[in-house]
Amino acid sequence: MKHVELQLTADGSHTLFNAEINETYHNPKGAIAEARYIFIHAGMDAMLERTNSLSILEVGFGTGLNALLTMLRFREFFKLQHVRIRYVTIEPYPLSREMIESLNYKSLLPEGSAERFFDALHDAPWDTDVEVLPWFVLHKRTGKLEDYQAAENSVNLIYFDAFAPSKQAEVWARDNLQKCHQLLQTDGMLVSYCASGQFKRDLKAVGFSATPYPGALGTREMTRAFKKQKPD
Repeated sequence: MKHVELQLTADGSHTLFNAEINETYHNPKGAIAEARYIFIHAGMDAMLERTNSLSILEVGFGTGLNALLTMLRFREFFKLQHVRIRYVTIEPYPLSREMIESLNYKSLLPEGSAERFFDALHDAPWDTDVEVLPWFVLHKRTGKLEDYQAAENSVNLIYFDAFAPSKQAEVWARDNLQKCHQLLQTDGMLVSYCASGQFKRDLKAVGFSATPYPGALGTREMTRAFKKQKPD
């Protein structure tokens, strides 16, 4: 991809800077730390308290960091209980292999499987199901959320990790949030680093119960939004 360059964040992990839109892929204070807090701690871990079967939709595959951390956490849980995960991730602009290989996540993550998992994620072909681990199915989908089609009530956790609304407003449009609401099962959850007032108002307008949650790395808030059962 043109106009993308490597940058080091404060926790020592890499992010990418997209000069075309003047935006980084992760928080400059720490790519790994931010992703672990928002998507694993506040998202995956919270849902695994309720169910051992997760169907995850990620909006924005990017560097693959969220997927990698999800796989590592999956292996931790799998040793304790039988967990199943289906992980669908949408990315309109996949990174080049050269850019992927320049990222330092494999050397920074202490888990012994990080290198193997990271390679498996990026070696997996696009637009097809791949069982990258027993009971962990990955489907990398090229394209935009606007064009994504799937059965209603087929997902119970959404990682909404697109570029900020000020940079990529079309992804955060109310129609896309309505689609996310339709895809989610009752009591399913959407998690995002974004906590803007407009984002939360739009989530509520399409039927979510949007709740503030303490943010990562000094930010005041992030967002967790739930699809609640309709009252009789």
